[in-house]
Amino acid sequence: MKINREHVLEAVRQSPGTLTKRALARALGLSGDARRQMRILLQELTQDGTLIRTDKRTYTMAGTLPDVMVVRIDHIDTHGDLIGFPARWDGKGKGPKILVFEPKHKNKSGATLGIKDRALCKIRKKNGEYQAEILKKLGASPRTELGVVVKGKRGWLIRPVRKGSRYDHVPKPESQLVDQELVLFELTNARHKGSRIARIVESLGRADGPRAASLISLYEHNIPIGFSKDEITQAKAGKLPKLDEYRKDLRHLPVLTIDPVDAKDFDDAIFAQPDESPKNKGGHIVWVAIADVSAYVLPGSALDKGAFKRGNSVYLPDRVEPMLPEELSADMCSLRPNEDRACLAVRMVFGSDGTKKSHKFTRGLMRSKARLSYANAQSAFMGKPDSAAMPVKDILADIFAAYKTLQQARNRRAPLEIEMPERRVKLDNKSQVISIAVCERYDAHKLVEEFMIQANVCAAQALDAKNAHMIFRVHESPEHEKLQGLADFLPAINMKWSLGERPTPKRFNRLLDSARKNDLEETVSMAILRTQMKAYYTPKNAGHFGLNLNHYTHFTSPIRRYADLIVHRALIRTFGLGEDGGEDGASDKELLRLKEISEHISKTERQAMAAERDAKDRYVATFLQDKLGAQFSGRITGVTRAGLFIMLDETGADGFAPARNLGLERFFFNEKSKSLIGSDTGGTYKFGQRVNIKLLEATPVQGGLIFDVLTKPLKGKPYKGRGAQSSHRGKHKGGYKKRGNQNKQARTSQH
Repeated sequence: MKINREHVLEAVRQSPGTLTKRALARALGLSGDARRQMRILLQELTQDGTLIRTDKRTYTMAGTLPDVMVVRIDHIDTHGDLIGFPARWDGKGKGPKILVFEPKHKNKSGATLGIKDRALCKIRKKNGEYQAEILKKLGASPRTELGVVVKGKRGWLIRPVRKGSRYDHVPKPESQLVDQELVLFELTNARHKGSRIARIVESLGRADGPRAASLISLYEHNIPIGFSKDEITQAKAGKLPKLDEYRKDLRHLPVLTIDPVDAKDFDDAIFAQPDESPKNKGGHIVWVAIADVSAYVLPGSALDKGAFKRGNSVYLPDRVEPMLPEELSADMCSLRPNEDRACLAVRMVFGSDGTKKSHKFTRGLMRSKARLSYANAQSAFMGKPDSAAMPVKDILADIFAAYKTLQQARNRRAPLEIEMPERRVKLDNKSQVISIAVCERYDAHKLVEEFMIQANVCAAQALDAKNAHMIFRVHESPEHEKLQGLADFLPAINMKWSLGERPTPKRFNRLLDSARKNDLEETVSMAILRTQMKAYYTPKNAGHFGLNLNHYTHFTSPIRRYADLIVHRALIRTFGLGEDGGEDGASDKELLRLKEISEHISKTERQAMAAERDAKDRYVATFLQDKLGAQFSGRITGVTRAGLFIMLDETGADGFAPARNLGLERFFFNEKSKSLIGSDTGGTYKFGQRVNIKLLEATPVQGGLIFDVLTKPLKGKPYKGRGAQSSHRGKHKGGYKKRGNQNKQARTSQH
C-alpha cells in the first residue's frame, strides 16, 4: 500500500490522542517500506505543526486536544480561575488555553493545585474554549529555565543563562533550532553522551538582540511582563475624583516634584514654609503630597490583583516594568505640573531644632507648580537657579531652609551613614551601552529623602497610635554571627570592634569616621554592609535599625510599591477619608491577609533587586566584551576559597579572579582575615585591597567577567593554620572553565 499525508491525518482524526506509531501502522495495515514512509510523514507533520505528539507518544491534530491529558497550571486569572496549558506541546507557543475546574470534593484528586503544578485532566470543549476536570494531581512540573541555542563543533547545544551554570544541554532531536535563539527549556530524564536532553518550551527571540539583557533578567527572576485586558480596561476608565467632604482642595499649595532627570512617573510632591505661629518661632510646616493610587486601584479589582502579583515596579537600564499600567503610572497617578491630581497628603510641623511637633493626613486634589530634576533643584540651593528653577526659586529657598532644620534632628538621631557610589548604565536609542558613570549625589537627593522618611514615619505612627492593622517596614539589628565576622576581620586592617557593646548605627558611624581618616572608608563600608540584615515587610513592628527609628513604613510610592498602597488604604479606613471608610479603603479580607501580603511583597522586592542587578551586569559585560586583554584598576570586594571577587573603579563592574590563576603556589583561605594566603611565600590577597587586573573573559548573556590579577600579593607569612581551606594550585593548561559572575556581595536597602 502506498501511503500519503491524508491517510495518516484521516486515521488521527478518527482516533485523536490514542494512536502511537505502532498502533497507527496497525490501523492502516502497513508493513515494511510503508511503515518507514509513515514514520517520515509523521515527522514532517509534527515539524510543520499539523500534528501534535502527546505525553503518551500518541498523535492528535494541531489545535485539538485529546480527551485525557496532563495540564500544567500557568496562572490564576482576574476571576480567580485556574488557567493551564498542555504540559507537553510541540506546536507554536504554549498551546491552547485551558480553564481548569477543581473538583467539588477535594479528596477526589488530592490537594488544591497551585501555579506550575500538573494534573491529569479530562478535557472537553464548550463554547469554543477548552475546559478540564482534574482526575489526579501529579508531581511538580519540571523546572523551566532560560537558555541560548548555540551551534558548536559537536552539534547543537542549549547554554543556560543562569549565573554559575556549568553544563550545557542537548536539545531534543525534533526541536527546530536557530543559532543564538533565546529559549525557555525543560530538562528531561534522558541523556545523550552524558549530557541531559532538554525540551524547548518557548522561543523568546534573539539572545544578542538589543534588549535581550533585560528580558533575560526578567524571565530568570520570574518577573511578570505586561498587563491583562481587564487591567488595561480598568486603568483607561479611571477618572479624576471630585471634591467632597472627604477630599479637600489643596490646589492653592505650591507643591512641586523633584525627581531624576529621566523619571517617567512622579508620585511625590513637596512644599515647605516657615511656621508663622508665635508658639513655634524658627519652625517650619512641611507638606508631602503623594499620588492617590487607592482612588483608582480598588481592593479585589483586576488592577489590584495584578499589582499584588508584581509587588513592585522593576527598573532596568533600558526599560521599566511597572507595577501599574502606564495609563495610571505615567498619567492619572503621575503628579505632572499644572494638572489636577488626586493625592493623599501629610502636613507636618517641625520645631526650630527639627523635632516633629504634629502631623495630619488629608485627602485632596493638588496641582504641582513645577517638575524639577535633582540638578535643577541643586542649582537653586547653591544660589544659581537655572531656567527651570527660576520661577519657583523662592519656594525652593523655603524648602531648603526647612531641610536644614530637619537635619538637626537627623544628626541627633544618627542613622547609619554608608555612602557607596551608585553607577548608572547609560544607553542610546538602540539599547547600546554608551557609558557607565557614577551618579552624582546632591543635597537635593538628601532633602527629598529626608522629607519622604518623615512622611513614612508619620504614617507608621498615626496608624500604630490607633492600633490599626498595617504593614511595617522593618530592618533588624545585625546578628551576632555577622558581627563576629566583622570583629575577626577588622584587626587585619588595624581596627577593632568590641562585641561587648550593643551595636548601634552611631557605633558603626564612628567606625566609618576612623576608616575615613586612614583611606579605608570603602573597605569598611563594604564590611559593615555585610553585617546588615535585609529590610522586609511585616504586620509586626520591630523598628528600623539602619534609620534608627522605632516606627517606619512605606507610604510615599504607591505607584511602584504595593506596600504603600496597603498603607494608603489603612489610612483611608482608619481616619475616615472616604464614605464609611470608602470602598478604596482597606477591606476586612485584606486586613486578614497582611501576613501573606507582607511575605509576598518582600519576596517580589528581592526578585526585582536581583533582576535589576543582573540586567546591569549583563549590559556591563556587553560594554566590556570588546575590551578583552585591557587592564583596569579595582578593589577586592569578596574572598572565597575559589578566588577573588573584584569591583572595577571606572565602571563598577563586578568580576571574578580564579584562585588557580593567582600564582604557582597553593593558596589557603583564611576566614577571619578574609584573605587568600600563599602556602610557600605567604603572599596575601585580602578583602578591600586595591589591585590591577586584566580582563580575560566577558559573557554578556550571563553577565559574567573573568579577571587575571596583575598586582603582586602583599607580603606575609605562609599560612597553613588550623581550619585553612585550600584553593586551587597555580595555573594550568586548560585555563579556568567557569562562566558567570558569582559575586554575592551583600547589600541592603536602608529604607
